[in-house]
Amino acid sequence: MRNLFYFLIFSCVLTSCISKKNQVIRQNILTLKDSYCKAPFKYNYSNTIPSYNSDSILAANTDLKENFSDQSILILNALDNLDEVHEIMKLKKDSSLASQVKVLQLKTKINSKITIALTELDAVAAEFDCEGERVAQIGAYVDNLNESRNNTLILYSIVAGAAASIAGGIVKDNGWSNAIDIGGGTLGAGLGLATLNPKGQKVEFIHQRNLLRDVWNEKLESPNFPPFVWYMYTEKKFSNKEKHSIISSMKERWLHYQFDDNKLKADQSVIFSDGGYYRANDLHNRAAMLNQMQSATRTINQSINYLLLDLDKLIL
Repeated sequence: MRNLFYFLIFSCVLTSCISKKNQVIRQNILTLKDSYCKAPFKYNYSNTIPSYNSDSILAANTDLKENFSDQSILILNALDNLDEVHEIMKLKKDSSLASQVKVLQLKTKINSKITIALTELDAVAAEFDCEGERVAQIGAYVDNLNESRNNTLILYSIVAGAAASIAGGIVKDNGWSNAIDIGGGTLGAGLGLATLNPKGQKVEFIHQRNLLRDVWNEKLESPNFPPFVWYMYTEKKFSNKEKHSIISSMKERWLHYQFDDNKLKADQSVIFSDGGYYRANDLHNRAAMLNQMQSATRTINQSINYLLLDLDKLIL
């Protein structure tokens, strides 16, 4: 009897510790519920997207192909710097000091536009990074919540089994002893099966500024992205094979790896909504998708770097 008393006290202490841990987890979830990644100042970008008629742009600027790649020409057009480059090429034929000064002035003007474009890319990549970290944090908390729940159920299962064994040993009547053993075993088995819940706990997670929604819909329906960044995402000439845009290829991979090629499931996913109740798997998928977009955004810097190299060769 004394053993049973000590065992029950020990069980209560463990249960209390798990309960306190759950309270801490839930409090942390509340602090991560709404986004802290949004920019403190909302800049109203122009809604004008650069022209997608890339073949016509390249055909109209064949004189630049000796010094610039096709991608560099398209970036110059997107930044509205083609006139400056044409002017530099004319001035390069004149070796006078006045021409050299004018060339440097034009190059400064182009560099200013490039600098703005680079900071826009960095800002978007930083927000993807921040959102990815926020989702990863809350995903870890939900994982801990599921682990705590399973630990609680396992503890109760152990308590039920141990209590049934002790009670069965105390009770002398065989009928009652057998009934206690059977009841304890059934309760322990039921609690054990409850730990096999494949979906786990849900948590509310809000993201009204949803960077992934525009990417999934392949439409700039919000002020989430600067027009230049969106152009780089959606112009096929900036993808590896030039058959699909960056976000079109990204969407295909998401559909296959995150949604098992089930487009209806993807369209209805909480990931592309204003937010809602997430399970751990959805949170991990969202974190992976945000990180993939961050990487894709940073790779655009390579194209701009090539433009800068082409421009330097022209000036020298």
